[in-house]
Amino acid sequence: MGIVVNLDFGLDPVFSWYVVLLCISGVVMVGMAAVKTADQSAGSRALSALAGLAFLGYGIYLGFIFDGGSYMMFFQAFILPALLVFNFIRAVVAKPTTKSFSS
Repeated sequence: MGIVVNLDFGLDPVFSWYVVLLCISGVVMVGMAAVKTADQSAGSRALSALAGLAFLGYGIYLGFIFDGGSYMMFFQAFILPALLVFNFIRAVVAKPTTKSFSS
């Protein structure tokens, strides 16, 4: 018995692409959480990690465990990865500011 994968781009391309995008988004968000930048807060990194694990987990569930029936498709959920990627890029390219101390 081999590994059963629920991806069939010929039969149901919307579902298959949804699963692929969930997994890609999850991996990207976990990767962003792993990279520490000067301007990225611990809360932002934690949010990226939690959301990434949730996306990746749901993608793996739909791709490998799901037996059929109904499933939830959250297209609005892809707004969060876009915002987190934007915030991450902003934190990476932000110029470090020098703090002056006046006496």
